[in-house]
Amino acid sequence: MERRVRVLIADDRPTTRRGLRALLSLLPTVEIIAEAANGRESVDLVAEYRPDVVLMDMHMPVMDGVEATRRIKEQWPTVRIVALTIHARYRAEALAAGADVFLLKEGDPDALLGAILTQVHLPSG
Repeated sequence: MERRVRVLIADDRPTTRRGLRALLSLLPTVEIIAEAANGRESVDLVAEYRPDVVLMDMHMPVMDGVEATRRIKEQWPTVRIVALTIHARYRAEALAAGADVFLLKEGDPDALLGAILTQVHLPSG
């Protein structure tokens, strides 16, 4: 059986998390393992679940996505971070914090799906 890409969704808006979950459910090789409503939760859930990929909103309460990305990459450098936001101004900051990919939420859904799958190198067999 093929190993699935384990994804954590981090976004403060429940409707966004629900929409991302619905979109990702179209991919049989993707498994949503947890959802976080703020940056602090995302760091805690990465520690608990060790996802392959985190979809990280950059603007969240408690701890923003930029700081959460920085902390995750410091502790778990192999976790891939896809920065996903409506604000293009976060691009440089997100990438400097360690995000592997930066995408705008209003972008092409296929770009998001492709970003998730290309960020993970799954062992065959």
